[in-house]
Amino acid sequence: MPTTTIAGHQVEVNDEGFLTNPDDWDEQLGAEFARLIGVAMSDEHWKLVQFLRDDYKAQGETPTLRRVSTQTGLPVKQLFTMFPGKPAKKMSYVAGVPKPKGCV
Repeated sequence: MPTTTIAGHQVEVNDEGFLTNPDDWDEQLGAEFARLIGVAMSDEHWKLVQFLRDDYKAQGETPTLRRVSTQTGLPVKQLFTMFPGKPAKKMSYVAGVPKPKGCV
């Protein structure tokens, strides 16, 4: 796995730039990931990131966009507004968890 330095952290990432070890993540790293993809983080963004991290830890896999929407009560349309383009992939990237299954 490639090793890179992001926000002063030396971390291993896969070929798409996702962390290979979610335990390497912290908020500073998440903020830098968000900056790299052009997402300005708000409290609402951080709540979603924390949900993804908690759900990943509990379920053993990254939640899908549908699961994020149903569990948080946020409409999918709002998730697309917060993380434009590919919200499931972008949320997972910022949260330091693997890309959801079935996500291209």
